[in-house]
Amino acid sequence: MKAIKTLTNGILKENPVFRLVLGTCPTLAVTTSAKNGIGMGLATTAVLMGSNLVISLLRKVIPDKVRIPAYVTIISGFVTIIQMLLKAYLPDLDKALGIYIPLIVVNCIILARAEMFANKNNAILSIIDGIGMGIGFTVALLTIGTVRELLGAGTWFGITITKNLFDPALIMILPPGGFLVFGIIMGTINKFSSMNLTKNKSCSSCPLPCGAAGKGEVDEV
Repeated sequence: MKAIKTLTNGILKENPVFRLVLGTCPTLAVTTSAKNGIGMGLATTAVLMGSNLVISLLRKVIPDKVRIPAYVTIISGFVTIIQMLLKAYLPDLDKALGIYIPLIVVNCIILARAEMFANKNNAILSIIDGIGMGIGFTVALLTIGTVRELLGAGTWFGITITKNLFDPALIMILPPGGFLVFGIIMGTINKFSSMNLTKNKSCSSCPLPCGAAGKGEVDEV
C-alpha cells in the first residue's frame, strides 16, 4: 500500500510541475514539441531513479554537513551517463534538448526528492518515488508539448494532424506560447481543485497542500 501511494503521489497529488511548480525552466524551454517533452521527461526519470537509489543506500554514510554537495555529485554522475547515451544513440534529441540535459544536475525536482525522500527512506521506496515523480514530470511535459506542437505546428510527434483544419499559430512554439499554455493548464487544474474542495468542504479531497479548509477559509482557496 505504501509503495502504491508513493508511486501515485508524484503523478497526481504532488505532480512536480502542475502541483509543486518545480522545474519550470526546462518545462517551458523544451516543450516546443511532444517528442522533446517526453525525451526530457524520460531522461529526468532515469536520473531520479538512479540518484534516489544511490542516495538512499548511502544516507547513513554521507555526513550531514556535506550532504548537498554529495547529492549534486551523485546526480551529476547519472546526468553525465544519460547525456553520453543520448549523444551516442539519440543525437537529434540530444541536440534539440541542448543545455537542458546538463542542467538536470541542478533541477530542483531531483534535489528535492533526494533531500525530502531518498535521505529518509529505503532503496526500494526511493526508486518507486523516483519513478512516480518522473512519470508525473514526463506526463506534464508531454501534455504541454502536445498542446504547443498541435497549435503551433499542426503536428504531433512530427505527424501532420491539423491539416486543412486551421492554420498553425507560430507563437505557440515560441516562449510566449509556453507561458500561455502553462498558465491555462495550471488555471484549469486549480479551478477544478477549488470547485472540488468547496463541494466537499474538506482538504482530504483536495491535492493542494494549503490546509485552508482546516482554517475555515474554504471559500478563499
